[in-house]
Amino acid sequence: MAQHFLLSPAARTLSLAKVLRMSDAQAEEAFRAVRWADGNPVCPECGGTSHYDLKSRPVWKCKACSKQFSLTSGTIFHSRKLRIRDILGAIAIFTNGAKGYSALQLSRDLGCDYKTCFVLLHKLRESIKAARDEGALQGDVELDGAYFGGHVRPENRKEDRKDRRLAENQTGKRQVVVVARERQGRTITTVAKTEAAGVAFARKSIATGSTVHADEASHWDQLAANFPIKRINHQVEYSAADGACTNQAESFFSRIRRAEIGIHHHVAGVYLHAYATEMAWREDARRQSNGNQFAMLVSAAAAAPKSEQWRGYWQRRCA
Repeated sequence: MAQHFLLSPAARTLSLAKVLRMSDAQAEEAFRAVRWADGNPVCPECGGTSHYDLKSRPVWKCKACSKQFSLTSGTIFHSRKLRIRDILGAIAIFTNGAKGYSALQLSRDLGCDYKTCFVLLHKLRESIKAARDEGALQGDVELDGAYFGGHVRPENRKEDRKDRRLAENQTGKRQVVVVARERQGRTITTVAKTEAAGVAFARKSIATGSTVHADEASHWDQLAANFPIKRINHQVEYSAADGACTNQAESFFSRIRRAEIGIHHHVAGVYLHAYATEMAWREDARRQSNGNQFAMLVSAAAAAPKSEQWRGYWQRRCA
């Protein structure tokens, strides 16, 4: 029996110990090389390449616009207080979390405040979304949805319990993650109140001529006017003789459910879309070595603009 990729030496090319043993200067040089290909700082305000080196602070002053900027100015880590080495260490730890990584555990690993790690991890998720290709999916595309949040705890006494399937007995907080996944390709997600909203999402996200695979839910019938469609009845089988199945979509939901139950315990609410994006990236990169995944995350963070949502989050300065 062939060895699983994740158990092979090819999957382990990142050394966390090596990252954490870097000096501050080495870490800054590594991030500088990722952000600027030739290593020459570029002003994020005007794009100027001529600058002064300030001796009083580790920043540069642009000769064109006279603005001061640092190694992380204009990136997702704009206004950061953590050292670059700690940020790279956090990215390495986050990378190695096959089912995700919680802010509480990261705060213990780095000896940082929980709030710092919470924002840092959400900035990484935002940079992942900014870097991902959201172009139209092609070929065989599987569609499915799964509900998260809005759990209603049953009453202790049986006679006091209500039918939680009825709308009047629900919290209204339940949301659905709809996934569209190419076979042997990319995964994209959206978050909505009902799975039926995935119809518009599919029309926008799937290229004309692609074959759609969906389950027996009636709202997917609307896609028959736009795409060749194959249906699978899960009450009968999980994979049909004509190739119809949504097993790749179910694989994505398996990963996000494990992240919810075993890592985060709560992924719903206003940040559900961020966790869904992270898990889509982890699914698509699952056959990449952890070293490659680390390089992808650092590059995405260096290229992402400063976050309007997370900059000053705990000081309520965010948008």
